Amino acid sequence: MTTFAIDDGATRRTTMEHTWRWFGPQDPITLADVRQTGATGVVTALHHVPNGEVWTVEEITERREMIEAAGLRWSVVESIPVHDDVKRRAPGYERWLETYAQSVRNVAACGIDVICYNFMPVLDWVRTDLAYPLPDGALALRFDQDAFAAFDLFLLERPGAEGDYSDAEIERARRHLDAMTPPEVDRLVATVSAGLPGSEETWTLDGLRAELAAYAEVDDAALRSALVEFLEAIVPVAEECGVRLGIHPDDPPRPVLGLPRIMSTAADARWLLDAVPSPTSGLTFCTGSFGVLPENDLVAMVDELAPRIHFAHLRSTRRESDPRTFHEAAHLGGDVDMVGVIDALVREELRREEHGGARIPMRPDHGHLLLAEQTSERASAVPGYSLVGRLKGLAELRGVELAVRQRR
Repeated sequence: MTTFAIDDGATRRTTMEHTWRWFGPQDPITLADVRQTGATGVVTALHHVPNGEVWTVEEITERREMIEAAGLRWSVVESIPVHDDVKRRAPGYERWLETYAQSVRNVAACGIDVICYNFMPVLDWVRTDLAYPLPDGALALRFDQDAFAAFDLFLLERPGAEGDYSDAEIERARRHLDAMTPPEVDRLVATVSAGLPGSEETWTLDGLRAELAAYAEVDDAALRSALVEFLEAIVPVAEECGVRLGIHPDDPPRPVLGLPRIMSTAADARWLLDAVPSPTSGLTFCTGSFGVLPENDLVAMVDELAPRIHFAHLRSTRRESDPRTFHEAAHLGGDVDMVGVIDALVREELRREEHGGARIPMRPDHGHLLLAEQTSERASAVPGYSLVGRLKGLAELRGVELAVRQRR
């Protein structure tokens, strides 16, 4: 009989480690809820600690003990935010490298060995609609290219934005904005600029304009150089502590508001792993983010990059008639070959089991809002992170993994 036991390699693992994103004590989904999903690990962060401040051993320990008391394990830190001063190398940015390194040491001292992070400037992941109705009645996250262009051109009024769009795109954006009601406009502004789960700042329009201006001289090459410098400072610390670092890809995987994005394609991932060759520096392989670009062959990417994949976010997106517009699909639907991806991840897990390698934690990502949750307090609490939608996704992903393993 096949079981779902998890360990760190002392005995044969029968699955990847199944984890769940939890936003801490204020999350409307409790640890008791998480325990019932079938997940054994928790992915969380100290969201109340301001960017740049050290995560203390005391606070990490308090959160870890809270998780362990619920019969779970704090498996992955997602995320210790990288201060924007580091990304644009503002005067005095070196101090943020020092505090980040100390947080890594403290996380390791508390027994947590995987840290997910991202290097997206100003905004993390971006959507234009947090409750897009699907034909079956589910509500999904969506990125509408015309709505985003309308925000950029006519609401934010970003200097130089017109140069990023064709005349036809500008006209579509204008028509889109003209068709919106005032509450819809307010909702679009809040959705794009006010931050989403996992983001560490919220912005007013004036604040966002100021942040964008601070990046005026930062292009792809400068951001790449800053990322390598960040890792050259942090990777030796992580190596000493036995911590693996996994960078999350850009979401969406293309420039946003004139900001550079440098982790969007297979070539981007290949560049980084070559630039910082330490096995400690790797990837958070997010199928939803990479999957938005049709040129990203996800199965081939897993096969090629597998030894440096330290964490997996499993979700699917569906590109629409304008392929820059997409919505979150069901975990086994959309444009992602999820069976192929899981098969490739299992191949890597089996290789690691044979050679004593570290586990690959995975979690379901961005579930639909389903059933009674659509009208409950949870509906607006953490967009994209519903209980029922992710529970459905985790069940589907676990089933695929079990079938793939039994077939071998």
